[in-house]
Amino acid sequence: MEYFTTPDVTYLTSPAMAGLPFSEAVRVGNLLFLSGQLGRDASGRIVPGGIAAETRQTMENIKAALERHGASLDRVVKVTVFMADMAEWAEMNRVYVTYFPNHLPARSALGANGLALGARVEIECIAVVG
Repeated sequence: MEYFTTPDVTYLTSPAMAGLPFSEAVRVGNLLFLSGQLGRDASGRIVPGGIAAETRQTMENIKAALERHGASLDRVVKVTVFMADMAEWAEMNRVYVTYFPNHLPARSALGANGLALGARVEIECIAVVG
């Protein structure tokens, strides 16, 4: 759902984002900038099961958000991955790559000293719309 628009910039949200201090996504021209996603389930809690389960849920949340705003995983061109523990990088990556069977977007991965809700991973991306 759109809540604010300028001539070239559209700030997008969804009911799941109500009350949060940021937009779910911002569209600038044909680019969609998706805010960081966590491995939260429908209740808003981080899924149990460690980094693999969190990464899977995070990617599912990204997929759903992209589709809500007219994009898809096939249209992702850049990804940034924030991890609470870089020692879990290989395990996160095993799940991550399954979501990009046709191409691998440009990507940065970095360690973070604490993520929201005690998450192990947060992922943001940029996709092409249209």
